[in-house]
Amino acid sequence: MEIRQLEYVVAVAEAGSVSRAAERLHVAQPSVSQQIKKLETELGTTLFDRLARGVVTTEAGERFLKRARHILAELVDARRDASDTRDAVRGILHVGAIPTIAPFLLPGLVRAFTKRYPDATVHIEENVTDRLLDDIVNGKLDLAITSSLEDDRAVHIDTIATEPLWVLLPQDSALARRKSVSWGAFDKQRTLVLHEDHCLSGQVTRFCRQRDSQPAVVSRGAQLATIAEMVANGLGVSVVPEMMRAQDRSKRRVYRPFAGARPSRDICVVWSLLRYRTNAARKFGGMVRERLGA
Repeated sequence: MEIRQLEYVVAVAEAGSVSRAAERLHVAQPSVSQQIKKLETELGTTLFDRLARGVVTTEAGERFLKRARHILAELVDARRDASDTRDAVRGILHVGAIPTIAPFLLPGLVRAFTKRYPDATVHIEENVTDRLLDDIVNGKLDLAITSSLEDDRAVHIDTIATEPLWVLLPQDSALARRKSVSWGAFDKQRTLVLHEDHCLSGQVTRFCRQRDSQPAVVSRGAQLATIAEMVANGLGVSVVPEMMRAQDRSKRRVYRPFAGARPSRDICVVWSLLRYRTNAARKFGGMVRERLGA
């Protein structure tokens, strides 16, 4: 069994196709097919079902895939551990963030980090929480910045800040003339929210249930920027985080707090307890805390 065979198995499983995996690996397709067939012969089992539309892992393939990813992640950790000196901050750092944090936090933070540590390069992945956690566990990400979460996987969750949520209103809305918005008034509005796979959507839903509020959801979006423009055009209201309010320069929409107890969300830095944590990952996590803790 060879390391490249493990790499081929993981690539084919993720791409769902031998040809697409070969393109990603920059090798010839026959080489990938031959190596996987050779591995299957050695193991005495089939790892992939070959279908007309591509390939899918068998039950044995799924079990092997989990082990292969773990082995490859350990190899990456071993290389990092060997090359990481005591104080050096260098190499490639893979950082993930959810879409309701990434556009507001990462541009300035990455710029400040690479200016402070010029020998480090940051690669960014923007995705929903579940995908980021999978990539943390599989060793594809060094750390991720998420909101409130509970997870039974082998990850460390460091809650570094609490961020208030605001009601986002059209500039000419009657509610925009108030200093705050009651839950009763919010309940009567046409509401725009993110898709349910975004944690902010679930958080808003829970806040509403806690206050017996049932606003009419008229639209779901994938990006806060889209929702903000729809609000500006008078198509409804929304609930958004403080970091969006802090950077919004539009005069076509306004932000108001909820009356009484204000809803908020936690912001967390997450990393794997089973992976080697590089100097770059430690320093980047510290800079997240510096920026948001303030």
